[in-house]
Amino acid sequence: MTTELGLTWQRFRDLRLSELTDAADGWRAASAFADAARERVDGDMSGKLAKTQDSESARSAVKRLKRLSENYHYIHTETGLVRGTLDGLASELGPPQRRLRAALEDAASLGYTVHENGSIDYPAGGRNELTGDAIPGGSVVGDNGLIGAGNPGLYRDADGMLDPAPGPGAPELKSPNPHRAKAQDVADRVAHAMREAHEIDARYSSALGKLRAAPGLTVDTKTWADVGSDVDAVSEAAHNYLEKHLPLDKSPAERKEWWDHLGQEQREEYLSAFPGVIGNLDGIPALVRDEANRENLQLLIGQLGVKHDDASRDMLGGLKGIQEKLERGSEPPMYLLGIGDKGNGRAIIAYGNPDTADNVSAYVPGLDTKLDAKFADGTVNRALQTAIGAQEADLSSRTSSIVWLGYDAPQVTPSDLASGRSVMFTNDAEAGAPDYNAFMAGISATHEGSAPHVTAIGHSYGSLTVGLAAQEKGGIPGADDIILVGSPGTGADNAQDLNVGKGHVFVGAADNDIVTKLPNHQEASGMASGAVGGGSTGFVLGAGMAGPPGAVIGGGAGAIVGGIAGYRAQDAQSDPNERWFGTDPASENFGATRFAVKDGETILEDHGKMSAHSNYFNPRKDQISADNIANIVVGNSDRITLEAPR
Repeated sequence: MTTELGLTWQRFRDLRLSELTDAADGWRAASAFADAARERVDGDMSGKLAKTQDSESARSAVKRLKRLSENYHYIHTETGLVRGTLDGLASELGPPQRRLRAALEDAASLGYTVHENGSIDYPAGGRNELTGDAIPGGSVVGDNGLIGAGNPGLYRDADGMLDPAPGPGAPELKSPNPHRAKAQDVADRVAHAMREAHEIDARYSSALGKLRAAPGLTVDTKTWADVGSDVDAVSEAAHNYLEKHLPLDKSPAERKEWWDHLGQEQREEYLSAFPGVIGNLDGIPALVRDEANRENLQLLIGQLGVKHDDASRDMLGGLKGIQEKLERGSEPPMYLLGIGDKGNGRAIIAYGNPDTADNVSAYVPGLDTKLDAKFADGTVNRALQTAIGAQEADLSSRTSSIVWLGYDAPQVTPSDLASGRSVMFTNDAEAGAPDYNAFMAGISATHEGSAPHVTAIGHSYGSLTVGLAAQEKGGIPGADDIILVGSPGTGADNAQDLNVGKGHVFVGAADNDIVTKLPNHQEASGMASGAVGGGSTGFVLGAGMAGPPGAVIGGGAGAIVGGIAGYRAQDAQSDPNERWFGTDPASENFGATRFAVKDGETILEDHGKMSAHSNYFNPRKDQISADNIANIVVGNSDRITLEAPR
C-alpha cells in the first residue's frame, strides 16, 4: 500500500516513534536555551544597563539588546511549536501503528501473505461437498475508504476470478473457504490503520512545512503575524491530540488536578505550543495563564497588525493598550488571565494574584464595552481603582481585582440592533453567564490556602450577566457578596434569588443615572404607541394649518407629547419598581442593601455623555461610591455608607 507520500505499511510498521519524541526533546532543549538567553539579555544585560547608565551610547546598546531579545523570543516560540508538533505526531501515530502490527501478526500466525499493496493471499481450506476437493485459496483487498481501492465484499479465488459484492437487498455472498473471512478482516484492519496514518501524516506535514524562519534578523509585526499563523496551523493539525490530552471538556477543578499531575516538560510543551489554549483554560493557575497569555498577546498583535478592517484595528488598539500596561508595570502587579479575538474580543485582567489573595472581586462590564483602546484606558482602570481602594480599606489583607470581558457585551451600533443583539435583549447576558461561572469556578479551584472572600460585580448590562449567573443552579461559584451598579435589572424579582442571601447583595444607583431608570416593557410600549399616535395627529393638524413645514413641526411635537402621555398612562397601570430587566435593584421591593453614591450630572449638564452611569469606581469623580465598593470587596460591609432604597 503506497501513496505519493511514500508511507507504505512496511515503513509504518518499522517506524520508530521514539525517534520523533527524541527529536521533540532536542527542539525542547533549543527552545529552553533561547528562553533562558532572552531572560539573561532582558535582566542581566539590558535591564541593568538601562538602570545604571543614561547616555546616547547606552540607549543605543539597549535598543540593540532589545532586538537580540526579540530574536531569542522568536526562536523560543518557533522551536516550541516544532517540539509540540513532533510530540503530537508521535502520539497520534501510536494507536494506528499498534493496530497495524497486531493485524500483521495475525496474518503471520495464520500463514497469510501480505503483499506490498496491502492485498492478502490466503490458502486453500475446507472441502467441496460435491467433489471432496479442497476449496482453493484466493486474495483479498482491504477497504481503505477510497474509490476503487478495494472493498470487503470483493475477493479473488485461485483462478483469478473476481466475485462481486451483492447488490442492495440481496443476500451476502460468502466464500466456503473459512480462510477468506479471516483474511478479509486482516486486510481491512491493515487498510484502516494505513488510512489513519496517511491522514495524520498529511495534517502534521502541512503544519511542519509552515514552520520556516524568514531570512534576516528583523523580528517585526509581520514576523509575529507569521508566527501566529504557525500557531493556528499547529493547533489545527493537533486538534485530535489536544482533545485527547487536554481536559477541554472537564470542570475547572478537574483541569487543576490534571495540571498538577503533569511533569515540568509536559507543562513547557503545552505552554510553548498551545499558549492560546492553556491561557484561556479555567482551572489553570493564574501565573501559568499569565505566562501563556502574554505569549499569545504578542501573536494576536502580529496577526491583527496585518489586517485593515475596522474591527481588527479596534481590537489591535485594545491589545496594544494592554501590552503597554503590562510592560509599564503596576502596583498591585497585573496578571493577564485571558485574551482572544473571538467576537468583539476577550480580555480578563487581574490586579493582584487571585490564587494567593485574601479577597477576590470579578467585575463584568456592560453596554458598549469591547476590546478596543477605550477598554484598555478606561474599563481596565476600574479594576485597578478597586484594587487600590481595597488595599487602603484593609492594609492587612491582599486583594485581587479582576475585570472579566469574557463575553460580547451589546454594542450601540446599527448592525447589533439589526441582528437583535442590543441592550434591550437578554441574549448576550444569557450567553455570558455560564462562562462567567466557569471562570469563577476556576478561581476557586486554583486558589491556594483557605477560600478567599469573593465578590461578583456587575456594572450596567454586566449586572444582568451577573444576575443571570447568580440564578444558575448553585449560584456563582465561591461568591460571598454581589455588587450591582448602574443596573437596569438582573432578571430577578428579589435579591434572595441571587443565591448569596439578600443581606449580601449591594446596589449603587446614582439619581441621575438614566440606565437605572429604564422604563419597563409596558411603559416602553406606551411610549412607542403614544409617540406614533401623537406624531400622526400632529402631522395632520400641522399640515392643515401651515402646510408641509407645519406638518414636520407638528409631527415632531406630537410625537414627544404623545410619547410622554403614553408613558404616563402605562406607568399609572404598572409596578413603579419594575425596570426593563425585572425589579429595580435599588428599590425596596428588591430587598438589596443600597449604598450611597453621588447623584452625578444630568444628561443635559454633561452634554449627553451619561457620566453619572460611569463614575461608580472612580474615586476622583465619586469617592463615596469607590470607598463603599472597596469595603464590600474586603469584607467590611458594616463600614459602608447607606442610602435609602427607592
